[in-house]
Amino acid sequence: MTLPVAILAGGLSTRLRPVTERIPKSLVEVGGKPFVDHQLRLLARNGIQRVVFCLGYLGEQVVDVVGDGARFGLDVRYVFDGDRLLGTAGAITRALSILGDEFFILYGDSYLDCDYQAVEAAFRSAQLPALMTVFANGGYWDNSNVEFDGQRIVGYSKANRTERMQHIDYGLGAAHRSIFDEVSTETPTDLASLYEDLVRRGEIAAYEVTRRFYEVGSFDGIAELDAYLKEHDAK
Repeated sequence: MTLPVAILAGGLSTRLRPVTERIPKSLVEVGGKPFVDHQLRLLARNGIQRVVFCLGYLGEQVVDVVGDGARFGLDVRYVFDGDRLLGTAGAITRALSILGDEFFILYGDSYLDCDYQAVEAAFRSAQLPALMTVFANGGYWDNSNVEFDGQRIVGYSKANRTERMQHIDYGLGAAHRSIFDEVSTETPTDLASLYEDLVRRGEIAAYEVTRRFYEVGSFDGIAELDAYLKEHDAK
């Protein structure tokens, strides 16, 4: 049974202003379509059936465009932060009643063309409460933040990076709801802080992907994804 996907799409998208002063990042145009079109079609091609958007800033526009997800072959639902942003972990905590016990976690600006079924199989096989996909980034595509020894994550931090960190958090995770037991829906909490705790306790598995990630969190990233999609669609 394929895991549902929680998509974290509630941020303010400040790096894309002035475009994101009027639309959320999920609706930024790539290849003549809103980015979310490409993201959801990719998930559907990988066997995903259910998606839960965790929304905040201008999130109503995402609902208007995506609807119930039927045109993508998906069951799409929505949870809103409310009056204030809850942080990535807080947003997922608010959505747990819809997500169920186990689920993928995907950032709303990420286009990750990888084997989702293999990631799910690795998560189930590891029998740990969470899994992080990692990519041998070498500081090239973005700042590397993971020390990976080929089998497990030895270190992880977005704030305190070391030269031993040659991999990066690829952007697709899998989790059991229990890792959110201590997360408040009143105080903003970042998912990265949960991951750091899990790494210290040895309670997070790793799956290494070999195909680079794409994102629409920057104008350069949008241009790179646009080129990739044109090349991919032409084959």
